[in-house]
Amino acid sequence: MDFSQYSGFLLFLGIFTMGFWLMIFLLTFVIPYWIIGYLREEWKLKKTEKAVIEE
Repeated sequence: MDFSQYSGFLLFLGIFTMGFWLMIFLLTFVIPYWIIGYLREEWKLKKTEKAVIEE
């Protein structure tokens, strides 16, 4: 295994590792953040619509 194969392998491992951790970050933080934010906004809209209807 010469240096070019070794550097290509290290480059592959680096990109694969960054992709893996990005996927973990998105699945555990970003996507739940978007879902909770959407549900919170929908709840606020329904609450204001209900207040307008009651008036």
